[in-house]
Amino acid sequence: MDSPLVLPRVAYDQIIAHCRSAYPKEACGLLAGMRVAPTGRQRAVMAVYPMRNVDDSPIGYSMDPKEQLMVEKQMRQRDQILVGIYHSHTATEARPSSVDVTLAISPEVAYVVVSLRQALTPELRTWHIDGATVTEEPWTLEDVAPGRSAGGRA
Repeated sequence: MDSPLVLPRVAYDQIIAHCRSAYPKEACGLLAGMRVAPTGRQRAVMAVYPMRNVDDSPIGYSMDPKEQLMVEKQMRQRDQILVGIYHSHTATEARPSSVDVTLAISPEVAYVVVSLRQALTPELRTWHIDGATVTEEPWTLEDVAPGRSAGGRA
């Protein structure tokens, strides 16, 4: 990908909080950006959509298709596009597993993995997955001015 994923502090905090709240199970969710973003902001996360892990498992995740469809409709209504998918690993590093690579849906989205193996210091890393090719991507943490939000559903 050309530009790094930009995570506003509020989005980062929402992702980490969701992953911690699901522990010891894996958490998962969608990250949305603007359909028409200002130059250089094409991969900025504007909203975090925590999803339910229907696998209810510490070693895997699946999103509920009905919930995912509902979120995709909300994103379209808000003129947002999918820029990333996140999930947590409860006992391993923040790197996609072989199953994660197999299930990747598009090389156009960032795959964000949060490791909670060190509970006090979660590790967040982003990945580009294109077939069997997995490449770590840079990402940027950005403090957002008061009044702006990266919130998804409440």
